[in-house]
Amino acid sequence: MRETQRVDKILSNLGFGTRKQIKQLIRNGEVKVDGQVINDSGMHIDPKKSQIEISGQRLKYRQFIYIMMNKPAGVISATFDNRHKTVIDILPDEYKCFNLFPVGRLDIDTEGLLLLTNDGQLAHELLSPKKHVPKKYFAFIEGSVSQDDVKKFEEGITLDDGYKTLPAELYILDSGVNSSVDVVIYEGKFHQIKRMFEAVGKKVKFLKRIAMGSLVLDKELAPGECRELTEEELSNLISEVKGKNTDKLN
Repeated sequence: MRETQRVDKILSNLGFGTRKQIKQLIRNGEVKVDGQVINDSGMHIDPKKSQIEISGQRLKYRQFIYIMMNKPAGVISATFDNRHKTVIDILPDEYKCFNLFPVGRLDIDTEGLLLLTNDGQLAHELLSPKKHVPKKYFAFIEGSVSQDDVKKFEEGITLDDGYKTLPAELYILDSGVNSSVDVVIYEGKFHQIKRMFEAVGKKVKFLKRIAMGSLVLDKELAPGECRELTEEELSNLISEVKGKNTDKLN
């Protein structure tokens, strides 16, 4: 059975105005479906099958949108906030009509890869504790990170509230008075990486997420910039989550 929707709802969801404004466009003869001018804003069509034109512009219907953002510091991973600018606030206008939300969260001072979508099922899969989707971060650390720290991360770190994290991977890139490292974790507890380093007597000075599963942050994206995922990126991400061995770290 085909999934049909009202023409005015489709156009409204795609950001072409309110239902009232769209009805006026239809009355003005500016909307065509499959090459024919329509006059009924309540007309039901299958947007995946029918070709819609508005004011001579052909529409590419997309039920779901997947956006990769390089989140800047100072912006929160939320859809609304009274005090701080959110990742939704900094989206280009063309995406604001899709009711996107961030998949998971990055702390306000953490930068890097953030996926935004309106696909609730994929978001659920990516965030499910059973999936153990790896998340990779780059960090500057105040203090000299040692091989002993690497071993402790491999064993799981007991946090300040008594919770022991899943085994994590710590890679030392440069170690001295201050260190640069990569960290891979398989869960997303509150301030987890910062708390893990605090537990071994060190402090995170800078944190940036660079990968989530198979999805890697595009190095061409400046902080605050975003783009849609490529078909290959989306396909790989879906395949990875659907095929994930949920017993990997149990």
